Amino acid sequence: MERIKAPDPETTEQTFTDLVNTHQTALLRMCYLNLRDRGLAEDAVQETFVKAYRALPAFRGDSNFKTWLMRIAINTCRDMQRGSWLKHLSRTVSLDQLAEPSESFSEDALAVNIGIAGLPVKLREAVLLYYYQDMTIEEAAEALGISVSSVAERLKRAKEKLRESLKEVYFDE
Repeated sequence: MERIKAPDPETTEQTFTDLVNTHQTALLRMCYLNLRDRGLAEDAVQETFVKAYRALPAFRGDSNFKTWLMRIAINTCRDMQRGSWLKHLSRTVSLDQLAEPSESFSEDALAVNIGIAGLPVKLREAVLLYYYQDMTIEEAAEALGISVSSVAERLKRAKEKLRESLKEVYFDE
């Protein structure tokens, strides 16, 4: 495939603005579910867009923007989780410090979200990309930098773990 030449700065800026407007919410959701902290997630999204802006002229178009951005976001979240300062950060919050939810969630949705948050990182990333970001298995594999069969296996293992954890919630008789 032929490489796309770097666009002029004005086109790059407009493309980037469109990119932010289109994908900001999805990236924030993905980063929040990975980092489990809104402030860190917002930082990760900002860092993702900075990295994407710098790399935009070199983007070849081999994948779509969403896949490319998700890969940058996942790597940014991983970098943040590996960082030594995060290990010293107290992430415990008392109930009176929590904000009221903007919308109410059903008990089923809450149980599923808690179950997904409890999955190991590799399984959680596959679930988030496939089910929450509506990516195909191929796109998720590209975003994670792994094979299609690995994504399929991670999804299968995630379903098994969720089925087991949710069975205790729904069939605890």
